[in-house]
Amino acid sequence: MSKRRIEPELFKEQFGEDFLWGVATAAFQIEGAHDADGKGPSIWDVFTEKKGRIKGNHHARTACDFYNTYHVDVALMKQLNIPNFRFSISWSRILPNGVGEISQSGIDYYNKLIDHLLENGIEPWVTLYHWDMPHALDLNGGWTNRDSISWFTDYVTLCAKHFGNRVKNWMVMNEPSVFTGAGYFLGIHAPGRRGLANYLKAVHHVTLSTAAGAGILRATIPQANIGTTFSCTQIEPYTQREKDIAAANRVHTLLNRAFIEPILGMGYPDATDLPVIRKMEPYIQPGDIEKMGFDFDFIGIQCYTREVVKASVFTPYVGASLVKAEKRRVPTTDMGWEVHPPSIYHMINHFNSYPQIKKILVTENGAAFPDRVIDGKVYDLQRKHYLQSHLRQLLKAKQEGARVDGYFVWSLTDNFEWAEGYHTRFGLIYVDFETQQRIVKHSGEWFAEFLQDN
Repeated sequence: MSKRRIEPELFKEQFGEDFLWGVATAAFQIEGAHDADGKGPSIWDVFTEKKGRIKGNHHARTACDFYNTYHVDVALMKQLNIPNFRFSISWSRILPNGVGEISQSGIDYYNKLIDHLLENGIEPWVTLYHWDMPHALDLNGGWTNRDSISWFTDYVTLCAKHFGNRVKNWMVMNEPSVFTGAGYFLGIHAPGRRGLANYLKAVHHVTLSTAAGAGILRATIPQANIGTTFSCTQIEPYTQREKDIAAANRVHTLLNRAFIEPILGMGYPDATDLPVIRKMEPYIQPGDIEKMGFDFDFIGIQCYTREVVKASVFTPYVGASLVKAEKRRVPTTDMGWEVHPPSIYHMINHFNSYPQIKKILVTENGAAFPDRVIDGKVYDLQRKHYLQSHLRQLLKAKQEGARVDGYFVWSLTDNFEWAEGYHTRFGLIYVDFETQQRIVKHSGEWFAEFLQDN
């Protein structure tokens, strides 16, 4: 007779008094008010207008209406004992054309939000770029244009000037591997560009912009806590055959090394690990390698799953294909991602292997499951178990000596989930997108109790 495994109980105190707890969001996914008070269109505003780009042809013109009702969600955060709130600034809300004329209404909005958070004892953590470049800049090439470095640093200077007297914690970029790969190579995310040349130029300019933007923050706000975030995924070979192992190494290099190593002053990975790196050379100007590095106070990692890969001659540049989770008959989320808690342990240790990293924060982790409202409640037991099991793996890494000092749940509320529209829900709080009613889910209730006293 088999016995059900009983997981050890989690206690906040196990993580240490200085461990940071919070939730994460992004402007385009929650704010709505897409053209309110002079806001200019972003690449995602334009992308969602194109039929067939988003599941169900959903759009984010209203989203969670956070722009108009942020005080509701701030009150819920306070109710849930959440001490840190990560949100992003919409570039085109404060600079409608990306450069030039400033929207005072946009500046005023973020000032009100920051002040309201602080009044309620919640620390703001600002992400400067969470995928929503102003459309006006995309008309000039977006991140494929080297001028994007100066566009971005002007925007960062404006944010630092207006918000730096109250915002202590900053993240420069969100998941560059995702928005460059999906938006500039595959074309499945905004702005919908495709091709290797677009991708490599975007990668290089984003990397340079990350370091340059961080430098602006350091010069303008000397005491700021400055980081940037990277998506990461545990990669394993489908078999132990040499060609599958080599394919897994190439994918690991692309997803888990190619973006962090230049920022750490190591340059791009060697082409022996990822041959396509050689094609980056035409876009690297003298002095670029030295300009890519920055001494960040922390690095944010965002890990949701693992991927199993095998060699494939049909996949250009990396020679590898994913073996889908459903084919492997493993538990999955609503996104089709494998539920594999050890992945976060492995990725914390991978980033911990870089001595240049002072501190690691898990700046996103969470899961989408098919939530249902029954008698006014959302009993999302799967999400609760997902969060608990990943926290156990984080704690294991920390107790073994890894430099990991914070955890932000993705996400506070259900929201517009990019190409998935409103079909997938990640929130601790359920949102009825027709009425904007909020319902704290069972996972949110558990997280509140965990943060308060257990």
